[in-house]
Amino acid sequence: MLEAIAKNAGLRIVPVEARGQWREFHRLPYSLYKGDPNWVAPLLLERKIHFDKAHNPFFRHAKAAFWLATRDGVPVGRITAQIDALHLARYNDATGHFGFIEGTDDPAVFEALLGTAEAWLRSEGMRRCVGPVSFSMWDEPGLLVEGFDRPPVVLMGHALPYYQKHIAALGYTQLQDLLAYDYENGLPLPPTMERIIARAQEKHQFRFRPIRMDRKNFASEVALLLEILNDAWSDNWGFVTMTQAEVDDMASMFKILLRPDAVVIAEYAGETAGFALTLPNINEAIKDLDGRLLPFGFAKLLWRLKISGIPSVRMALMGVRRKWQNSQIGAVLALSIVQRARISTFEHGGLRAELSWILDSNERMKHMLTLVGGTVYKRYRIYEKALSGSSDGCGAEH
Repeated sequence: MLEAIAKNAGLRIVPVEARGQWREFHRLPYSLYKGDPNWVAPLLLERKIHFDKAHNPFFRHAKAAFWLATRDGVPVGRITAQIDALHLARYNDATGHFGFIEGTDDPAVFEALLGTAEAWLRSEGMRRCVGPVSFSMWDEPGLLVEGFDRPPVVLMGHALPYYQKHIAALGYTQLQDLLAYDYENGLPLPPTMERIIARAQEKHQFRFRPIRMDRKNFASEVALLLEILNDAWSDNWGFVTMTQAEVDDMASMFKILLRPDAVVIAEYAGETAGFALTLPNINEAIKDLDGRLLPFGFAKLLWRLKISGIPSVRMALMGVRRKWQNSQIGAVLALSIVQRARISTFEHGGLRAELSWILDSNERMKHMLTLVGGTVYKRYRIYEKALSGSSDGCGAEH
């Protein structure tokens, strides 16, 4: 006991405010994942912008707090806590979230980090803590709990295997699991599936087209995709509508990264019925940049995106309008959209794809992805914990 007290005497949790603290916050994973061949260093400039309240539209409807854990002045952990007004308006569940949790293999570090986040959430009137969600379900939700042997793809997280042990030991229980499917684009569909899709397309005359990315049509095309997405996903667990500012922010990024045929739009019965969006796996292009775009990183990234190509992709969004979701037409339409996206990706050098994320409770989607040859290769977990008692600061310095 005396050894434990002595060991933790130098442990402090401090709010991240000064420029140097922000640098330590963003650089901490570099020391934690040193020697992990599957960790991909994020672009530091992008991380700085993402956490800037003046630039990230998430903060227009949410508040957040940020902390570093240090031992004897050396950073050993980090965490955020956030409260999303849009989530509260939709679910009225007094739930806040924690995110971006990282730490050394020390239960005291995780206890101090999560205790501080919980205390802040309680002080703001929250009665439940859910996470990790970094910052929202549209960003990088969930903690990697299976699949540590492969690098993460774009906008998906990585973690160290001991994280789940320390989080569960503090009273957090499984709320939802999110699945990532691996898919080899070069493999043909089973002949039975090919025939089913071919007959359905001939009978129902599905039409497919790419997104129009010219200046005249791009804004209306993005609005159309948002309309389909909000309709298709509105009953999904954890769904919160994107704001127009968030859509515009995402669209500006997509316009730089995407080819028009990376978005497959399906039309049926005189209207747009669904779509799929496939992102180039930027993680492959930045893995050797050590998080830096200067002096040569930007040129390398541009070359890999526009010239040499990236051999893997992630299908990040896919949806079919609700009125068809529980019908045979909807099922075949979804299969046809995935197949059309697969063919387009393969034609442009995309040899492998990740289809993510999928709720483990979404049996219909899981069955469909298995039919087209997808296999689960990563699992992410979202935890929950009821908050009770009064806030005592949990050792945080303010």
